[in-house]
Amino acid sequence: MAASRLPPAALSLKQFLGRQKVLQLYRSMLRTIRQVPKEEDRRYLRSWAREEFKRNKGATDPDAVRMMITQANMHLQDLQKTLALAGS
Repeated sequence: MAASRLPPAALSLKQFLGRQKVLQLYRSMLRTIRQVPKEEDRRYLRSWAREEFKRNKGATDPDAVRMMITQANMHLQDLQKTLALAGS
C-alpha cells in the first residue's frame, strides 16, 4: 500500500468545506458592517466579530461548530435587516 502524500495536519474534505463556510461568513459579516453609518458603531461591531471568531477558532466539535455558524448567520441576518430598516 502506498503512503499518503498528504501532510499529517491536512484537513479532511469536510473540515476544509467547513472552514470555507466560516471564512465566507466572516467576510460577509465584515462587508455588512461596512454599511453601518456611524464609525463608532462600525468599530465596535468589527471588534466584536473579530473577537468572536478568534475566541472560537480552536473549536473542533462538529455540532458546536454548526451551532456557532447558525448563530453567526442569525446575527448577520439581524444586522442586515436592521440596516435595511434604517435605510428605508
